[in-house]
Order: sequence, then structure tokens, then C-alpha cells
Amino acid sequence: MPSALDSRHDHPDPPAPDTQRDPVDERLPLKAMLLFGLQHVLVMAAAPITAVFLVGQALGFGTDVTVPLMSATFLACGIGTLLQSFGPFGFGARLPFVQVPGGAPIVIFLAIAQATDMQTATGAVILTGLFYFLALPFFTRVLRFFPPIVIGTMLLLVAVNLVKIFGGLIAGRAGTPGYADPAGILLAITTMAAIVLCARVFSGVLRRISVMIGLVCGALIATALGFVDFDGVFTGPIVALPQLFPFGLPKFDVIASLPLIIFSVVSMTEATGQTMATAEIVGKRGDPRALVPRNIRADALGSLFGGCLGTSLIITSGENIGIVRATGVRSRYVTVAAGALLILIALFAPLGRLAATLPTAVVAGTAVIVFAIIGVMGINILRKVDLNEHGNLYVLASALAMGLLPIVVPGFYSEFPTHLQIILGNGLAMGTLTAVIVNLLFHHLSNGASAKRESPVTAATDQEPKA
Repeated sequence: MPSALDSRHDHPDPPAPDTQRDPVDERLPLKAMLLFGLQHVLVMAAAPITAVFLVGQALGFGTDVTVPLMSATFLACGIGTLLQSFGPFGFGARLPFVQVPGGAPIVIFLAIAQATDMQTATGAVILTGLFYFLALPFFTRVLRFFPPIVIGTMLLLVAVNLVKIFGGLIAGRAGTPGYADPAGILLAITTMAAIVLCARVFSGVLRRISVMIGLVCGALIATALGFVDFDGVFTGPIVALPQLFPFGLPKFDVIASLPLIIFSVVSMTEATGQTMATAEIVGKRGDPRALVPRNIRADALGSLFGGCLGTSLIITSGENIGIVRATGVRSRYVTVAAGALLILIALFAPLGRLAATLPTAVVAGTAVIVFAIIGVMGINILRKVDLNEHGNLYVLASALAMGLLPIVVPGFYSEFPTHLQIILGNGLAMGTLTAVIVNLLFHHLSNGASAKRESPVTAATDQEPKA
């Protein structure tokens, strides 16, 4: 391959533009971009809709507040997505990323709002956005401590954590009416089955949009069964214009903002894994670690903008990795189309209300299988790591132990101080930090002899008597 490229440089005619581009920079036909972009939007739609509904229900907002807040959230997601896709002035990784309000930041944002008020909560978002910029120079210095074993572990924990969260959306909350309703669970499973069947039966473009086709099939089945109500779609205003500081001027309380600021470090860690994994999937040339600061800057700017509109942090979503891997569509111009569609949904109110009618079981079921694909990617990365090495074995084992405990045992750290629960109770954060620290212990703070020693499992196997 290198020799072929060299021979092209000797040719008198310049190479065609497509041969100079990474696959991620390929410009697809407009129809294809819109189709694939719509698929991204449909897969990630659960995040902004769920976030707004959660805040609205918890704080007792009426439709006069939740509808404009829904519009503002879609607008912030759309602008953040365009930033990530275009990457102007160093803001954005120029990878196929869609930004959404993260699940953990929403919970923290809501806790701040309930303890104080919405002005303080939005002020916390703005302060956190500024903190990203202050912490970024220090954070970039530790990127070398994220080898494949850390990235693979992180992706595996991302998948487990997100499957748990969206599986909970399908089942509902324990102790409430409708919990574990078989109809909702079967609808989610049917949607997942439709996606798998589409991926098996179709080829070409239809295979690439199998996730969207499966989601549409699930929505049509839900409509036929009477789970969808379209009555409110065309009632209310046609154009939605989000308001700047809808809850009043923000209040800047550093103490109240600390939980969200602490989480931003976790968010930067997540962004590192997502950037490096996505760069590998799309075949981006160069060092993917150089793209991490660009990603984080876009997260920071998107969050600042979102805070001014009354939303929580707007950050890069883990869904991107799964949907890109599932579809094989690597062009960042697909998420340019997704960003434009998100802005259109934000400004055209009936589209936002239509998105809100999608049954949770259908959207969450789609998300579950996409997130499971992220876990498969993590396993694939770990498969390339030599786990016969003593150090690698314990890096993975300790990271999974610390990462899975708070995920599979909710409330595991509930008796610890609240500020510690933010980190300890986040399985992804704990697993990633553990992987980094233990990897540092075995591979950077020793002469390497202990790290290269055979693992106990291999050693025990080798010592078994042969027949």
C-alpha cells in the first residue's frame, strides 16, 4: 500500500480527491446523508426526550415549560453535533459524533435544581463548561496512560452501564404501576429482533439503515397496538424559538456546582475512549489522541450554550460508536445532516412533539442493541491484548471489579459521603480510573518484569500434568 501511494505521487496528474480523503471525510450524496443522519437522530432521540421529561416531572413543570425546554435541548444537541462534525477553529473532533444530554449529568443537574433552584443549576452547567477549558491542558498530559486495555475495558463498561440504564427505561421503575409490563418488554424485544432481521436479510443501503428500519417497524407495531397517540402533535405553536436564560439569570454557586464539575473529569475520560475508538472505526489517519482535546472543547462549548438555554451538559454520546459500527457508514457528513435535522426538530415544534410520541420501549430497545454492539467492540479490542501477561490480567480484573460493582449492585456506596458517591457510584468512572491506575502501577512504575510475568491462570494451566 505505501508503495502504491508513492507511485501516485510520481504521476504527473494529481490524484482524485477521494483518494486523498479519509473515509470519515467522504461527502455522500444528499439523499444518503439525510437518510443516515435521520437514523442517528432516531437512535439518540431517547436521550433528550427522556432528559426533559425527567426534569419536567421531577420539578413539576407544565407543558408550557417542557415543550420549549425540549426545543432548546434539541437545538443545543444540533449545534453541538455540527461543532463536532465540522470542527471549526479546533472545536470538534471532525468525527461522526452526535451530542446529547448525558444520563449522569441530568441526574446531577436535577439534584442541584432540587436542592437550590433552576438558576443555580443552569449556573452550574455554565461553570462546568468553563472548567472544561481550564482542566483540558492538564488532562491532555495523561492521555498516554490510555492504552488499548484501558479503552477496551472502558467500552465494555460503557455498554453494560448504558444497557442497564435503557433496560430500566423499558421495564420502568420498581414499585410503580406498569413496572415490567410484558407488553412494553415484548415491544422492545420485537424492535431488537426487527433490527437483527433487517441486518441479516437486507444488503447495501438497506443494511446500513437496518437500525432505523427496525425502529420504524417497532413504532408501526406500537401504533397498531394503540401505544402511540398523535392527537397532540399538531396542537400548539408551529415554530418554537428557545428562550435565552428561560429560568432567569443564572446564579454561580461553586459549592453547589462541585458535583457537576467533578463529573466533568469523568466526562473527559469518556470522551477520550469514545474519540479513540471512533477514530479507529472510521479509519482516521494520524494519532487519535490529538483529536481528544478538540472533542472536549466542543463538549465544553456545547454545554455552555446549553446552559444558557436551560439545559444540562451537552456531551458526546456513546451511541455514536455503536451506530457507526453497526451501519459501517463512516462519513462525518452524516452527522452534519443529523445536526441539521436536530435543529429543524428544535425550531419546528410539531416535529419535536412527534419525536416525543415514539414509545419509550421502541427507542430504548433500539438503543440497547446499539449499546451492546459497543460492548462487542470493547471485547474485540481486549481480544488483541495479551492477557497472559501478569499485569494485563490484573488491570482488566480490577477494572471490571470496581466498574461492575456499582452497576450491578445499585446503592453499593450509598452510605459514603455524597461527594464521593459521584465518583464511586459511577461504574464507568471507577472502572476507567482503576484501569489507568493499575496499568500505571504494573507498566509504568516498575521495570516491567512483573508486568510481563505469566498470569496465574496460564501458569496453573501450564503446570497441569499432561496425559
